[in-house]
Amino acid sequence: MLDTLKALADPCRLRLTAVLLAGEFTVQELTRIMGMGQSRVSRHLKILTEAGVLNVKRQGTWSYYRAGGESGFFRSIRPVFEREMEQLPERSRDLAAVAAVLDERRRRSQEFFDRHARQWDDLARTLLPVPEYRRRLLELVPQGVTVLEIGIGTGGLLAELATRAAAVIGVDHSPAMLEEARRRLTSGGVSGVELRLGEMSHLPLPDASVGCVVANMVLHHAADPAQVLAEIRRVLASGGVLLLADLARHEREAAREQLADQWLGFDETELSDWLIKAGFTETVSERIAASTGQESVLLVRAS
Repeated sequence: MLDTLKALADPCRLRLTAVLLAGEFTVQELTRIMGMGQSRVSRHLKILTEAGVLNVKRQGTWSYYRAGGESGFFRSIRPVFEREMEQLPERSRDLAAVAAVLDERRRRSQEFFDRHARQWDDLARTLLPVPEYRRRLLELVPQGVTVLEIGIGTGGLLAELATRAAAVIGVDHSPAMLEEARRRLTSGGVSGVELRLGEMSHLPLPDASVGCVVANMVLHHAADPAQVLAEIRRVLASGGVLLLADLARHEREAAREQLADQWLGFDETELSDWLIKAGFTETVSERIAASTGQESVLLVRAS
């Protein structure tokens, strides 16, 4: 308890902890949010991490800090702490800076996909191969409900979803990707699919409006995966299901630049934690093992 109180007994460390309650950020992003030099931010992070207030998640050469370390005392006071942090004088400025960093993540991703829409399918297959998992994913899609696919890319999954669903809605943040998907659907004579421009963190749908959400290889592109899962929970009707396929944790650092990946895959435990926090009560996960030269895939069903 004493170590936790000492660590938090500093205005800058209070602000840092409050910022990290809103998401996971690198040292470089935190220097922008806090308006401080890297050495100063790193020193404060070290103190908070050693006190068990923060933990650090290493992904390749990047390290993401987040609130919720090993301190049982901090976990016990966290609800009150979060409420009181809203009274900090710099809180509005810090939250605006957090939003700017997340917007920058989203902007880089959108620009990348707009540039590479035509080559995306070949690019992804070549640079980050995975085992065949789509058939298993499609088997889990419930029949006769409205299905939302987020991050549709060039629309490779939409035609097959349309054979199972009462209606299909596809959302993507890249106009160029939507155009590629529309071209594919038209050439294939596929009807009953509605395409919408929108962010997966702010889906252009009302509450409780779909029976199934499919997130196929998109979460590792999300600026804030936890926020995306909460938004998916919002649009799912009672009894609805999320089907999520994504990369298991890997170390292909080049994927950040070559494929605009924000995250080098995920651990099953962190996905489960985010899903529970988002309001999902039942989750079943399976790992589809990789062959030589591939990366494993996590397939998650949550309701």
